[in-house]
Amino acid sequence: MSVCVVGHSNPDTDSVAAAISFAHYLSATGTDAKATMQIAAADLNPESKVVLDKFGVATPETMTDAGGKDVALVDFSDMGQAPANIDKANVIGVVDHHKIGDLTTNGPIFFYAKPVGCSCTVLYEMYKDNNVAIPKDVAGVMVSAILSDTVNFKSPTCTEEDKVAVKALLEIAQVADQDALFMDMLKAKSSIDGVAIKDLIFRDYKDFDMNGNKVGIGQIELATLDQVAGIREELYKAVAEVKADGRHTVLFMLTDVVKEGTDLVVVSDDAALVEKAFNGKVDGMTMWVDGMMSRKKQTVPPLQTAFGC
Repeated sequence: MSVCVVGHSNPDTDSVAAAISFAHYLSATGTDAKATMQIAAADLNPESKVVLDKFGVATPETMTDAGGKDVALVDFSDMGQAPANIDKANVIGVVDHHKIGDLTTNGPIFFYAKPVGCSCTVLYEMYKDNNVAIPKDVAGVMVSAILSDTVNFKSPTCTEEDKVAVKALLEIAQVADQDALFMDMLKAKSSIDGVAIKDLIFRDYKDFDMNGNKVGIGQIELATLDQVAGIREELYKAVAEVKADGRHTVLFMLTDVVKEGTDLVVVSDDAALVEKAFNGKVDGMTMWVDGMMSRKKQTVPPLQTAFGC
């Protein structure tokens, strides 16, 4: 039985690329494995579609029920982001770059996590340290994921290890222009034409348990905030609807990659708590947070502190 390598729900490019690259790593080192994801191919985010097409990599299979399967997790270790029946699966390994979640196993497993900008950076080190060759197409999706997660090195999550990995992977993938690759991805990621508002909100969205409170945080990266000027009222209404579905707070990050900051949409039972977390003032339904680029490093931790986690 093949090991199903899977990333978190609502997969981003790192989740998809990490599943592909870890599945190849496992297969190359003697364990039959395949890349999977928790959504249908048609629902894959635009950026990931561009990346897979550019490097000629097949879309991972859909796997929404882990029960009875051998499973490896990438880019997460929280039960709430796992496929259904993960507690009935045989989890054989985890590769991640986030905080350790609430996953538990019946025995010891392979677990490799580092505080770097991207799971694919961790995987690059695994390939390198164990002398496993990285195919050109796999290197292409890996380097794309690192550039996406680190916002082309602008994110505070970016580390020297990420930069080293990018340099090596660009060469393997035979990509001559790092900035051009990133801009192609950004154009796809920030495209909102014809996208349903709810689909836009859940394009890159995660729920968190903060001291017993369900808190949702979504994000889209934009070349300019003008891209959402005509749909702001619809966005506000949709965020409020998501919040009304049993959540204490929902934040939606409109991140301006050029200005390097976020216009934060806030719908909360306690807006003052959010204001305290980010040392700002909500004006209407938004507050500008200068320098905020990363949900993981700049949005979640201050909010957890504010909630007393």
